[in-house]
Amino acid sequence: MDRKVRVRFAPSPTGPLHIGGVRTALYNYIFAKQNGGDLILRIEDTDSRRFVPGAEEYINNALAWLGITFDEGVKEGGKYGPYRQSERKAIYREYVDKLLDAGKAYIAFDTPEELEEAREKIPNFQYDAHTRGKMRNSLVMPKEEVDRLIADGTQYVVRFKVEPDHEVVVNDLIRGEVRINSNIIDDKVLFKSADNLPTYHLANIVDDHLMEVTHVIRGEEWLPSAPLHVLLYEAFGWKDTMPQFVHLPLLLKPVGNGKLSKRDGDKLGFPVFLLEWKDPVTGEISSGYREKGYLPEAVVNFLALLGWNPGDDTEMMSIDDLISKFSFEHCSKSGAKFDYKKGIWFNHEYLQKADNARLAELLKPTLEANGVKDCDPDYVAKAIALVKGRAELVPDLWTQGDFFFKAPETYAEKDVKKRWSAETPRIMEELIGVLEGIDDMSSANAEKIVLDWIAENGYHLGNVMNAFRLCVVGACRGPHMFDITELLPKEEVISRIRKAIETIPSPEN
Repeated sequence: MDRKVRVRFAPSPTGPLHIGGVRTALYNYIFAKQNGGDLILRIEDTDSRRFVPGAEEYINNALAWLGITFDEGVKEGGKYGPYRQSERKAIYREYVDKLLDAGKAYIAFDTPEELEEAREKIPNFQYDAHTRGKMRNSLVMPKEEVDRLIADGTQYVVRFKVEPDHEVVVNDLIRGEVRINSNIIDDKVLFKSADNLPTYHLANIVDDHLMEVTHVIRGEEWLPSAPLHVLLYEAFGWKDTMPQFVHLPLLLKPVGNGKLSKRDGDKLGFPVFLLEWKDPVTGEISSGYREKGYLPEAVVNFLALLGWNPGDDTEMMSIDDLISKFSFEHCSKSGAKFDYKKGIWFNHEYLQKADNARLAELLKPTLEANGVKDCDPDYVAKAIALVKGRAELVPDLWTQGDFFFKAPETYAEKDVKKRWSAETPRIMEELIGVLEGIDDMSSANAEKIVLDWIAENGYHLGNVMNAFRLCVVGACRGPHMFDITELLPKEEVISRIRKAIETIPSPEN
């Protein structure tokens, strides 16, 4: 293909963008970048009944958070606009009329009740060459009657006239050549007079053609509509500029069979949306990857490997790596299990590589939610460096290192029982004196002085150090003890030891 690569992501503003749609957007982005092409964001809002306020803005914000940028779109502009389908009514009407004038489409007046009656009378009913002659449409009605009904404001639809016994060939970059007999394709509705808007089938074909789209990369769920779209391209005489179809494998449930759904995420505790979403009608809040504490680059890496592999065992890949390695030849034809635990693993790996100053900024909302405000960012970054080895998500940095920001208010009961003896308060008092005499609280220096003191007094190393940790942290957890005391102010360390001496009850004899 000599034309410049142009692809589009075309979501409907009917709610938050599902993670399956996000992967589709990602593959479009990677393919466009790999080929020096253009990526278009087109908003498919022709179904006015399903429109949800705020959904379009959510889609833009979610993809921007992931790092997916567009060359053309509602916000970006471009010479092929408008990019919101509801603003292209006049364009679609022109192409509806072309099909009608050419006898490749017809007007149908069948009411919902009449269609239901046909379904009851005719087994496996579909509106096609075998049944259209029994229905109320312009193929069997006098022109005068058709004109009168339209003039009277009677609602109608325009249906595509599918010719029977025609072999339709769909060429797909993942699935190869797919051949379908036209007898199984019904006369799909292309236009509805009720809202003067086209359906998905017509709008997409017209827009893809006019916007010079070269590749249609979309989910497997759209594969059944591909034969009809081929027929429409042929009907308009656009066969030579028909885009290359690519139907991506479905994202499947982590457990059981079937397509991944929001319910799976609710049940197993993982998000299926990039950003948190509040339903404008019910007020229900759905969690998002950003709010859960995932890094966007980890989500990109995780999603890219759902249904595709680089041809080797490489797992950690930046967006530039993905652009370099990606090919549809290595996409699976079968669905990909959504291994959300692998997504957590990816996030852990990216957290370890992330700049601590960046993580400090990301942790800020969690700190503020826990009453820690106006904390020195450098201090937060240093604390993060000590605890992030055990963190999987950004909020885990608080769970692992909360003691850097707040003195313990309680002490782990099992550690008190195991590590706090009748002699411990006296030894901790001595430790306070040792710490007060240390001018250089760097980890190595303080460790040497304290360990020498323990040895000189014949104290049990494990008992003393675990009691020390219990006083400062509130539990026997956390990074190297003297790394903790290097970062905390010495006065704070001593204050916590004193508080523990006063608070922790002496064990019963």
